[in-house]
Amino acid sequence: MNPNMLRPVLGTLGLMIGFGLYGLVGKLAEPWQSICIGGLFVLLGALAFWYARGERWIQILGAVIAGYGLLRALILH
Repeated sequence: MNPNMLRPVLGTLGLMIGFGLYGLVGKLAEPWQSICIGGLFVLLGALAFWYARGERWIQILGAVIAGYGLLRALILH
């Protein structure tokens, strides 16, 4: 199967998983809620950076998302 045809399906599946995890983590007590949500952002940013493979703007976006995740987990709660 053509990988470009799978992109919308994988994107939709990823959004569903992401919103589901965000909802589950939102039920935790503080400070665990902020730490876990920050960790999810760090994971998302790291995976975006890894997946980009040469697309510089996506790598920069992944680094910004991961940086926000670190700030959220450590400072912004």
